Amino acid sequence: MKIPPVATARLLLHPLTADEAERIVARAPRAGDLWAEGYPQDGDVRACTGFLRGVAGRGDPGVFRPYEIRLRDTGAAVGGIGFHGPPDEVGVVTVGYGLVPGARGEGYASEALRALLETARLAGVAGVKGDADLDNPASHRVMEAAGMRCVAEGEGLRHFYRGF
Repeated sequence: MKIPPVATARLLLHPLTADEAERIVARAPRAGDLWAEGYPQDGDVRACTGFLRGVAGRGDPGVFRPYEIRLRDTGAAVGGIGFHGPPDEVGVVTVGYGLVPGARGEGYASEALRALLETARLAGVAGVKGDADLDNPASHRVMEAAGMRCVAEGEGLRHFYRGF
């Protein structure tokens, strides 16, 4: 299934194919891949590993996949964002994201998350959830800036949600 990229003012969210996810898991870029220093991170590898397991078990998830966060002006991949899988039985999806250290503090994560939330809304989900470690206030601010609100805290995590 061909999923179009999601463009924002400064970013392009590139929907990963299984082949691209395999390269990320192997940390083996092909000629032409432009990866910023530190990309992929461990979280990108975990997200792509889960995506590949899901494709093998359930088939292509449509828009509910990982996306590479690329800078529009250079094309460099500076992180990842995406869904942990298709919506659950009540229509809620879980999101995750991360940027390489050199790309943090520029508002890219919030910009990417707002775009991903709109992708989820257009796909008809009931809501989107995400979480971050209690000691990660930068990630809390990202979710809040994207319109998610804190709904719970526990076991070292702060949980966020946005309904549609």
